[in-house]
Amino acid sequence: MKKLAGIVLLCFVIHQVLAQDLKSPIRLAIIGLDHDAVGDFISRARARQDVQLVGVVESNQALVTSYARLFNLSTNFFYPDLAHLTAQTSVQAAAVFTRTRDHRDVVESCAAHKIDVLLEKPLAVNTGDALAMAAAVKGSGIQIMVDYETSWYSSLGTAYTIVHNQRAIGMPKKITVVAGDQGPKDAGCSDTFLAWLTDPALSGGGALTDFGCYGADLVTWFMAGERPNTVLAQTASLKREIYPRVEDEATILLTYSNAEATIQASWNLPFAERSLQIYGSSGYVFVPDMDLLRFRLAGTAESELQLQKADPGASGDDISYLVAIVRREIKPSGPSSLEVNLVATEILDAARKSVDLHRPIQLQSPP
Repeated sequence: MKKLAGIVLLCFVIHQVLAQDLKSPIRLAIIGLDHDAVGDFISRARARQDVQLVGVVESNQALVTSYARLFNLSTNFFYPDLAHLTAQTSVQAAAVFTRTRDHRDVVESCAAHKIDVLLEKPLAVNTGDALAMAAAVKGSGIQIMVDYETSWYSSLGTAYTIVHNQRAIGMPKKITVVAGDQGPKDAGCSDTFLAWLTDPALSGGGALTDFGCYGADLVTWFMAGERPNTVLAQTASLKREIYPRVEDEATILLTYSNAEATIQASWNLPFAERSLQIYGSSGYVFVPDMDLLRFRLAGTAESELQLQKADPGASGDDISYLVAIVRREIKPSGPSSLEVNLVATEILDAARKSVDLHRPIQLQSPP
């Protein structure tokens, strides 16, 4: 009996140690400093108790010097590649802020090291790269999430509940997403970010990719992952003197068996906007802002909801969501999921092809 009691006590102690380890800060690396969003991410990560930054992977010495000075970090905290970082310290997750063209190489490298990944949107520059990344994820068992600021809008989460969980407005029939801002130069992007963001080989395109990905992601989410039947797109260059290599305006029309969606992506708006309108068979839901929602059902007046911002401590922001993924408390789902973003990438590919061929593109069977 004493032996049995000892075994039970030992099991209890092991369980407590493992449980404590699961709640230890996740060991997080930053890969790439090419994207301006990395500065805000580093600031937020360093202010938290549930993550521990263990290193930054960056080969551009000018960027290393700049960010080391900005965050008062030793240059020994920076590594030329992931192999050098993992040789010095263990890493559980990586937040990736490279050029979009580099996403595939980074994900495949992280997969080889069994490191979960947060990618700054969009997923990839094309469907070929996206599928290769999906294969790497599946083969390694790692988790991957794509980070859009709209994923953490309380208004969009509430809209999804109204449309899908409550089915309050009937089946979605018409969806419109507007996403954009003044354009990267007018918005004050750094020279490093601007250089590759306006290079179609490195970014996948201009406004069509930069902000069209928001619409493709949200429409696919609200259409429950359904792929459109056809994609028709047109673009314009209203600031050709500023962005000579890429479009700064794009409109994408998606047709489904029983619905239609329009994505308007722009670098020509007076201020930043991420808005959504969904008309169903018996009502509508409008999301003009991150914490504001309007809806109307048949036979009723319009109602407005002023919502609280999402709680960062309840997977209501990208870092909390990543922590929960690494601890295997959740799996990536919804707008952050690989599945939704594979369809979004396919939509953007078809949109670029539509622009080149001046006709609608019919999507083939799933790749």
